[in-house]
Amino acid sequence: MTQSSERTASHAVAPVFIERWSPRSFAADTISDSELFTLFEAARWAPSGNNSQPWRFIYAKRDSASWTGFLNVLNEKNRLWASKASALVILVTATAVQREGEAQPSPLRNHALDAGAAWVSLALQAQLSGWKTHGIGGFDKEAARQQLAIPEHYQAQLAIAIGKQGLLDELAEEFQPREKPNQRLPLSALVAEGRFSFS
Repeated sequence: MTQSSERTASHAVAPVFIERWSPRSFAADTISDSELFTLFEAARWAPSGNNSQPWRFIYAKRDSASWTGFLNVLNEKNRLWASKASALVILVTATAVQREGEAQPSPLRNHALDAGAAWVSLALQAQLSGWKTHGIGGFDKEAARQQLAIPEHYQAQLAIAIGKQGLLDELAEEFQPREKPNQRLPLSALVAEGRFSFS
């Protein structure tokens, strides 16, 4: 078993898996290009179907010329806490690929799944590097397409806030009760041998 504060794994795993969680309180620190690109480098090595590597990361660092545009695509409540992050990233995937010798692009059926692999690689590297991440599903994908000039054969999947963890009392009161690592379902609810046997 592995334990980290109030989280306990039922089998031995590397501590990074249970230590990683998604805070909303960020400390408004600056992240260097070197630190940020270390996270992108980890994501670059994620597995993907047929090695298609459909993920693309578009980022803005706080106080950059692009920052307000990135914040504005987030839902209003997410904007409240994400404004203190060090960087915001929009994870985009290619939905098709033009293969050599083919007249038409081939659909990438698993592009979203592959993006998930890249996202978790980035999140775990952030944890190992002393940074925190928070995946944000609450954002306007069409606004992101317009704001970031995302072409038609790409799809925005996730917004990601990156930063150093901030203090609880600096977070808006409405978010404070949820500002702690959450638990997971037991393996018995997630894993079955031989056939589907979940309730």
